Amino acid sequence: MTIKVVLADDQALLRSAFRILVDSEPDMEVVGEASDGAEAVRLTREAGADVVLMDIRMPGTDGLAATRLISADPALADVRVVMLTTFEVDEYVVESLRAGASGFLGKGAEPEELLAAIRVAAAGEALLSPVATKGLIAKFLAQGAGSGENAADGGYEAARLDALTVREREVLVQVAGGLSNDQIAERLQVSPLTVKTHVNRTMAKLGARDRAGLVVIAYETGLVRPRSE
Repeated sequence: MTIKVVLADDQALLRSAFRILVDSEPDMEVVGEASDGAEAVRLTREAGADVVLMDIRMPGTDGLAATRLISADPALADVRVVMLTTFEVDEYVVESLRAGASGFLGKGAEPEELLAAIRVAAAGEALLSPVATKGLIAKFLAQGAGSGENAADGGYEAARLDALTVREREVLVQVAGGLSNDQIAERLQVSPLTVKTHVNRTMAKLGARDRAGLVVIAYETGLVRPRSE
């Protein structure tokens, strides 16, 4: 199965470099290039993309707005967006995840990291780039709903956790810790298939598109707290 990729970046040279890299892989194909968010959304629909590499900062419709449009379209429910950022310590990182992105990757990442991110995203398990840490995500989330600035929203989200079983909460905590299904299965002494079932049910109950969405919810509700530096 070939992973169809759309490249969205206002720098033509960078898009060309990404295209050469992606098209060199036997299981991937670039099906469109966009220089702004609106074009990225259009190409994603027309080309039936599986993964969009989306630059955060673009003229016109930026990457955040485009990601929100993709996330809000039921017809694009299976599309995964990986945000590209020059600096991974970026105030837009968490906004990207809240907008529906499956994760983010620094533009300075190694080629193999970029390719791995595309494959992980296509598998529905995208989270963070190897360089990024969940502590960074926690830090930014702590400045938002998790810190009480949006108490009403935070309380509402926390109440939604009541729909989860005890085991689903346990799995959610492990997902927020960045563990894979196999790692969670080993830690909880259950089968990977059982973990996958719990993850899918948790996403359905909480309205999360993917594992990245679960991480955001876990921190925003206070189920998982940022670790002290």
